[in-house]
Amino acid sequence: MHTNALIHEKSPYLRQHAHNPVDWLPWGEAAFEKARHEQKPIFLSIGYSTCHWCHVMAHESFENEAIARVLNAGFVPIKIDREERPDVDRIYMLFVQATTGSGGWPMSVWLTPDLKPFFGGTYFPPDSRYGRPGFKDILEQLARLWQQDRERIEQSSANVAEQLRSLQPARTAGAATLDRELFETAFWQFRRMFDPTWGGFGNAPKFPRPVVLNYLLRLRNPEANEMVFATLRQMARGGMHDQLGGGFHRYSVDERWFVPHFEKMLYDQAQLATSYLEAFQLTGESLFADTARDVFAYVLRDLRDPSGAFYSAEDADSPEPEDPSHSGEGAFYIWSAQEIEQLLGPALYPVFAECYGVERNGNVEADPQGEFVGRNILFVAGANEDERLTRAKQILLEARSKRPRPHLDNKVLTSWNALLISALAKGYAVLNETEYRDGAASALEFLLSRLYDRQSGRLLRRFCNGEAAIPAFLDDYAFLAQALLDVFEIRFDLTYLELAEDLATRGFRLFEDTQNGGFFSTTADAPDLLVRMKDDYDGAEPSGNSVATDVLIRLARLTGKEDFEIRARRSLESSAAALRAQGTAQPQMLAALGRYLAPPAHVIIRARERDSEAEELLRSEWKKFEPNTVVLLIDDRSARQWSSYAPVRENLENKGRITIYRCENYSCALPEVIR
Repeated sequence: MHTNALIHEKSPYLRQHAHNPVDWLPWGEAAFEKARHEQKPIFLSIGYSTCHWCHVMAHESFENEAIARVLNAGFVPIKIDREERPDVDRIYMLFVQATTGSGGWPMSVWLTPDLKPFFGGTYFPPDSRYGRPGFKDILEQLARLWQQDRERIEQSSANVAEQLRSLQPARTAGAATLDRELFETAFWQFRRMFDPTWGGFGNAPKFPRPVVLNYLLRLRNPEANEMVFATLRQMARGGMHDQLGGGFHRYSVDERWFVPHFEKMLYDQAQLATSYLEAFQLTGESLFADTARDVFAYVLRDLRDPSGAFYSAEDADSPEPEDPSHSGEGAFYIWSAQEIEQLLGPALYPVFAECYGVERNGNVEADPQGEFVGRNILFVAGANEDERLTRAKQILLEARSKRPRPHLDNKVLTSWNALLISALAKGYAVLNETEYRDGAASALEFLLSRLYDRQSGRLLRRFCNGEAAIPAFLDDYAFLAQALLDVFEIRFDLTYLELAEDLATRGFRLFEDTQNGGFFSTTADAPDLLVRMKDDYDGAEPSGNSVATDVLIRLARLTGKEDFEIRARRSLESSAAALRAQGTAQPQMLAALGRYLAPPAHVIIRARERDSEAEELLRSEWKKFEPNTVVLLIDDRSARQWSSYAPVRENLENKGRITIYRCENYSCALPEVIR
């Protein structure tokens, strides 16, 4: 069996390729030096371990001996896990998108030894097909061009860095107008994109993109709210929602959320749980609360490491139960009608089949790859109030748990764990489930103990198989600071607030554009990057720029420190022109702007102790959807510690068993005294 240098790596994605006949090297100086010494171009392949088409290209090309010989002879092959190194991925994705008009994974890019790209694309079949050139033919042609016309290739790539920099939006700090009109700028665009039949925005394939839902709810606009509620209802009913095991798949290939791409990502679970919780706060609709619980049940059961942290993802592909030697997309999740009937029997099968759209010959009509022939994707097709359905689902979930599971990517990523910690904290506040509070606390403790150095203030991005590694990026710092604030607002332990302050003070400074405002994605001293980029697109995840800005606003209002407010305003001003031109690209930054424009609001519950009566008052406040209001509980034991914090400096006196202060712009109405 072949073994290459990836065998020494921790990343599950890199280790998947450790036995390819390709002489893969991990991204780093050793690989760059080899390219320089041998005067060969670099072939850079970027993907992630749960990526379906990455598996396809690996099987077709990277496991192919003949193709491997061509690749090894003419190039220095390098593999990158995009989830470990989103900074590198972002640079070369920009190049691929600019030169081909599209992007995705696996990403294939050819570089000069000094890391400048000269050709790129995504998936290539081994031979010419699907209107795509064959990978082997491309390798041979590029190797020949490098030998015969290297000077021209290097000359044409010499301007690439400048061209990539030119694609970065120009930002200038200044007195931009930050007002309600700018905050609302994206609503009409999202309204035009909205699908009134199936929910969501745009046509198939449909991605959930929770940052859009987050922004729309903060508009306080009934029409915007209804777009969110309709989208969440349809998603919950669709096949993209795992009706048995909980959680959501990555996206739907059709417009009705029915046929999913079956991978499950931690960041989707975190953000969608939050969206469903906020919809429940606004409506009281049990579907929204039940769906959030369903997501949490999945991640706590299937993605939690024994240490308390959370794994990154589960694969779209899995071994077929009838023939584990062959894998297929969604094999773990799909069913034949006969199998369901055999498991449920005549008493339960008819009601389950009617509710979840089960058909004798399978229910997937659009199946271009032939993956679902004779199989059913479960979705809510009819009424699901029958009590027998609960028993039927339990039987099927138990049977499914005995199937070969999809591959699990067991990396612990700081940024994705932080998103889930925030979601669990909100889940505790809204649903009063102590398991969520405890889950958030244990995951947060893992990050702080294994990936954060309190003395230096430095953070690491990834923990895997006992190793913490890779200097963190802006999104790691920003999402962790956000998680600390969210846990602080349910536990009221000032340690969390102080750590969030430290991350924003020392950590954010590593990325801040002090000249123009806003934040770069990487530090200034990164040695292996062609371009230092500012990523401001709020896509499948919110951008670090948007979350860092929002964190600064929250800290300003909790601490009263003007520096946080100034830095947040500079970031918003640097984004203002882009927000006005295309606000749909930055809905999370618009949400931060909404918080900035809203007057600081605090509800301070001053109690003798955190007893059941104080908890009940907290619950009544947490039930409301008031994302710009901070609710604080201060008891006698902790009151002295709070004396320096802005919202409570003048409001520490307890005039009875409990005193409630409702404050806006740091000015409070007459207190409500509970004798």
